[in-house]
Amino acid sequence: MRLELLHIDECPNSAKAYERLEAALTALGRTDVEVHMRLLESASDIEGTGFAGSPTITVNGTDIFPNGASSNDLACRIYMTPNGYAGLPTLEQLTKALRNSGL
Repeated sequence: MRLELLHIDECPNSAKAYERLEAALTALGRTDVEVHMRLLESASDIEGTGFAGSPTITVNGTDIFPNGASSNDLACRIYMTPNGYAGLPTLEQLTKALRNSGL
């Protein structure tokens, strides 16, 4: 199982997304799963990744938040959270999405 955090260079949410992913994995008892950071620098880097804006989180190449529209642009992503739109999902949303992905 491969867990990737796809991001662009200037994404202000990449580091926090990584921290939340680590916390979600801990909550699930899955500290054995490594988060692979994958920097996308060009449109050709995006091809075949399931990228829907930075940060996008995938398990085995599938976006764990499938409501995101695929993107061919190096752009930021927004997530709908219980408190409105945000640059990354909440810890609870991440934990649920990871569990639903088979982790």
